[in-house]
Amino acid sequence: MNLYLFNAPDSAAIYGIGTYLKELTHALAESGINVHVVNLHSARSEFEIVQEDVFENWYVPEVFHHDTFNGSMQMIEDYCRNVVYLLRLYIKDTKDLVFQINYNHYQFFAKELKSAFECKTVATVHFTKWALELQGNLALLQTILSKPDDQKNAHDNWICTTVENESSLYKEVDQVIALAQNTKRFLQSEYQIEEHKISVIPNGLDDVRLMAETDKGALRKKWFISENEFIILFVGRLHEAKGIKYLFNAFRQVLKKIPDCRLMIVGSGEYGRYMKEAKDICTRVTFTGLLDKQELYELYQIADIGVLPSLTEQCSYVVIEMLMLGLAIITTSAPGLDEMTIDGISGLKVPLSVNSERVEVDTDLMTEKIVYLLEHPQERQRLEKNARKRYEECYSREVFRKNMCHFYRSLYE
Repeated sequence: MNLYLFNAPDSAAIYGIGTYLKELTHALAESGINVHVVNLHSARSEFEIVQEDVFENWYVPEVFHHDTFNGSMQMIEDYCRNVVYLLRLYIKDTKDLVFQINYNHYQFFAKELKSAFECKTVATVHFTKWALELQGNLALLQTILSKPDDQKNAHDNWICTTVENESSLYKEVDQVIALAQNTKRFLQSEYQIEEHKISVIPNGLDDVRLMAETDKGALRKKWFISENEFIILFVGRLHEAKGIKYLFNAFRQVLKKIPDCRLMIVGSGEYGRYMKEAKDICTRVTFTGLLDKQELYELYQIADIGVLPSLTEQCSYVVIEMLMLGLAIITTSAPGLDEMTIDGISGLKVPLSVNSERVEVDTDLMTEKIVYLLEHPQERQRLEKNARKRYEECYSREVFRKNMCHFYRSLYE
């Protein structure tokens, strides 16, 4: 089998999609599947094929230095047509050919690939643009879609166009990979994708669990954290959809009950906005910026609680990392997150409040759960143990490898 995975220079590649492609290529290293990563809109001046580690990287340059990736649909179509022409020149082995698209506005690409090759096409739903824009508010989406055309504003039209483009892609390809059961239900109900076309395969991560005897005291000294200080850890993009403002509101209340706490915010994004929102508690909040994995794993080790107040997710790598490293977790019940931990067993959950106008987090309940775990170390230890077990059963690289290999082989059975 010959598998071609498409990548592009988007902020998502730094986070979920980039991690997904890294994990997938390494998971397939000894599977007998020939893996190629096609990097679209490359900054390189000419087309190159480079052998890197266990797979080939194909670099397709941008056209005329335009930002085609974020350009008009006509620009994207023209670029896709040229890429397919290039692939026809360089793909020699066409046996059991599979193309996997990882960005959701390439419906024309899928169509061109099917016309140029005898192949199977796959699209992975890493995110939906409407969910990021509307903080996952399905009720608001349905309200916008149901409006008469003459009552829609420019924002409404953008949402409708986005939904149309995404649904067109998923209808065009042979198979769709959803990262969560909730995504599958959404694709069926809102995008009218047939159930038999959708496979639910959660993300997975290689096990990098650090040794139990690691000196956490030394790590605390390295990070200038006092021995008795509780650490509450958030990891992710600084974006509205991550619910950070609700975490700040909860943390303010936590400090009134347990003053010796520190909230650590790891990730890049809208620093100015969130530093301003936290100015009254700035001495108890640390913004680290984007860390490399080794540094991040050190913080996982010394943190007491991981909190993810997201309003929308698919299958969070941050949650998988926290499960893998045995961290007690508090999440919202956002679709995607809701499936990853079992409430009261491998984590605690805070329900979302959803209406046709907004999605909100119950900060009082979040405060209550944070305080409870900080005051009950035995309960934290129980969640930590179950978190690790949850990772091993559902989100390890080995589980991911088996699921993906089975999926690819089923395409030609």
